[in-house]
Amino acid sequence: MKQPAPQFLTRHDPPAIRRLAWLAGPGSGEPTAASALPRIIWLGGFRSDMRATKAEALADWAGAAGRAFLRFDYTGHGESEGRFEDATISVWLADALAMIAAQGGPAPILVGSSMGGWLALLAARALKASGQPLSGLVLIAPAVDFTEVLMWEHFPQDIRDQIMLTGQWLRPSAYAPEPYPITRGLIEDGRRHLMFGAPIEPGCPVTILQGMQDDDVPWQHAMRLVEHLPADDVTLTLVRDGDHRLSRPQDIALLVRSVAAMAER
Repeated sequence: MKQPAPQFLTRHDPPAIRRLAWLAGPGSGEPTAASALPRIIWLGGFRSDMRATKAEALADWAGAAGRAFLRFDYTGHGESEGRFEDATISVWLADALAMIAAQGGPAPILVGSSMGGWLALLAARALKASGQPLSGLVLIAPAVDFTEVLMWEHFPQDIRDQIMLTGQWLRPSAYAPEPYPITRGLIEDGRRHLMFGAPIEPGCPVTILQGMQDDDVPWQHAMRLVEHLPADDVTLTLVRDGDHRLSRPQDIALLVRSVAAMAER
């Protein structure tokens, strides 16, 4: 089956000007402000892209259900411009906010996977502060504060020294043959966006899906997030035999049911 060609949003982020690739869900048309139903916006994970398994599955569901679905690639990911190693949490959050502003419509639902879960919560905080509501969040293995809590705090001293002295460390990947750079800029910028240690108040219902066999984002991390969400309607589903990807057929079915239920609220 031929893949749909992306459209592009030009981001003016001086001194860089770059284009972000995005797709509207098949059958749902472009998400426009005239639609009465909230748009569903996919925020992918670290080093992932908008054509990954879970995003494709949600696009298929949205097309069949007649729901507007938007997915995009961050700077340095997939089909968007820019170099991955030059980007940071600040850049990717700005990408997400730019896409939401340009194509999200009123009160969208954000679906964030891994790093995308952290970005979804950061975006929710920014949108709430600006007076723009969200209809809900669905978070898959949300890697809140991952640059500090799941990376830096676990790195041995020699890796920390390499990052600080040379500017990066090439981390082996369990999901790709080539290692990927963890940069000093990523670590230091991540500290500007840490959320643990204070209440997190996105101002909308939150659904969290978490595998208990996740080696990248332990299930206890999701429990810690729940403890930081005191004011909102929060549902946590633990998948006993689920890994970080949660991309098996039964995991995809759970994700689709969870997004559909949030969309009906």
